Amino acid sequence: MVKHQPLQVYERQLCLSCITGIYGCRWKRYQRSHDDTTKWELLWSLILLFTFCLLLVWFYFWWEAHNDYNEFNWFLYNRSGEWSDGTVPILATTAAGFTYIAFLMVLALCHIALGQQLNLHWLHKIGVTAALLTTIVGVISVNQTWGQEWDVVPISLQATGPFLHIGALAAVTALSWIVAGQVARAEKTVFQVVVVLLYLSVLLGLYIVPLYITSPCIMDPSSLKQRPDVIGHQGAPMLAPENTLWSFQRALQMNVTGLEADVAISVDGVPFLMKDHTLRRTTDVVKVFPDRQMEDASFFNWTDLQQLNAGQWFLKDDPFWTVHTLSQREKDLIANQSVCSLEQLLKLASYHNSTVAFRLRRPPPEHPCYHSWINDTLQAVQQSGIPQSLVMWTPDEHRAQVRQLAPALIQTSVEKRSPQSLHQYGISRLLLRYNQASTWEIRNFSQSNINITLYTINEPWLFSVLWCSGVSAVSSEASHILKKVPYPIWLMRPDEYCLMWVSVDLISFAIVIGIFIFQKYRMSGMRSYNPEQIMLSAAVRRSSRDLNVMKEKLIFSEVGNGVGSAEELYVDNGYDYYTNQGISQ
Repeated sequence: MVKHQPLQVYERQLCLSCITGIYGCRWKRYQRSHDDTTKWELLWSLILLFTFCLLLVWFYFWWEAHNDYNEFNWFLYNRSGEWSDGTVPILATTAAGFTYIAFLMVLALCHIALGQQLNLHWLHKIGVTAALLTTIVGVISVNQTWGQEWDVVPISLQATGPFLHIGALAAVTALSWIVAGQVARAEKTVFQVVVVLLYLSVLLGLYIVPLYITSPCIMDPSSLKQRPDVIGHQGAPMLAPENTLWSFQRALQMNVTGLEADVAISVDGVPFLMKDHTLRRTTDVVKVFPDRQMEDASFFNWTDLQQLNAGQWFLKDDPFWTVHTLSQREKDLIANQSVCSLEQLLKLASYHNSTVAFRLRRPPPEHPCYHSWINDTLQAVQQSGIPQSLVMWTPDEHRAQVRQLAPALIQTSVEKRSPQSLHQYGISRLLLRYNQASTWEIRNFSQSNINITLYTINEPWLFSVLWCSGVSAVSSEASHILKKVPYPIWLMRPDEYCLMWVSVDLISFAIVIGIFIFQKYRMSGMRSYNPEQIMLSAAVRRSSRDLNVMKEKLIFSEVGNGVGSAEELYVDNGYDYYTNQGISQ
């Protein structure tokens, strides 16, 4: 009786072995299968896809949040009491996780393109689960401690939206090769229709997305306003310790037009510059007054404050990773900095004819100056000799009385109100965080003769977006970086942008159609191979006579125990093989 052995013979394919081996630890060729992927493995593929998308958003968030890393570290310091750069471990784990998941996604797409069964190894499943849970925990934590930072995502899309659209369209267009292959390979019409409709829906959505992309940088260049003024937030804290005299001098060297500081009141009524409620982070109070290190900074008198060093911490902690760029002379100057008073800052600004904006913190109720803090600060302004037109006055308390005593001060509010309300209280300027004013509000306030200063702007892309929006001034910790931005990073006319995205859409559509036609033509010439045909296609270098002999041996050989003759046939001819359980009689 003649028995046919259902054999499958494969050429040696190192690339395919690596793909199936790394993804599913299926290194042996006989373990490969063209069977349909199980539902369980399809579920894991969806989990992998969801994890990739979530990590992509998480990675993009932290990439754009670079503008506010110092703010994040300051939040952590207020919660823990210890200063550390919390962004380093987050960025490291995010980059590692995203790279790992993206690599698995590429392998999964390769499996689909090659028609291989998806079979994710259990170690990878543990890794995917760990990446997913870690990212979810990170999202929840940021939402609770730093929820306002999510606003950076829609703001950043104003700068990156047109280019992200092109990148996404290129990626989806490239996926058409896999989609067309699956459609051409499928035998069920329903599956083909569903896949095509789903893919075309995504593609069509990307084609019309530009209709909803808005950016202030899509404008006529002739309507671009002058470059916004740059105010040194706490001086130049990336180059010198914040709120010190040398920090403000460094900011002035970067051609800033104004200075901004945080002001507290000492126990003897001297306004001084300090952002934190305690002195532990930015001075050596632990060394000089160890018993008072947790005491509120406003309960120190000016004599005690002058004994503290306010620069050595900068050299030690290196909060912005910039100490290595400083010269030895600069390091020596930094090491000898002391706590700066408001009067010293005002005299420096007056000498350079620079505006000064300061946010005054009211002392605790038990403080001797709890009721006189406004008068004490106003007195320091008057004693400094600075022109009142250079001072942005921000406290709302007793604003009417302040206007009577110093009518030339620039009345500034740190709370967003309607233009009518601001005019009613004689306020001509707003000092807001950059996420508190939209492009429309900025232009509306500008038309109402209300100038807006937005803080804290450290990244060129954010500076460019706000410039195109028409903001009059920005407060920055990175004045040395913004100094190098003489023009918005990108600026396009509306008709130029329309031409760009329509052209990209047409090119993408033509490529997709071409790929579908090519895949259809390519698959139409392929037939389902029986074992003889598979063997013959593998033996491409054999002579036609040898092929005929091998075919006859395969078809008519009698297999004693179901394996013998076939084994001899393949061993003799140098082929690898595997056997299946079923033997047709």
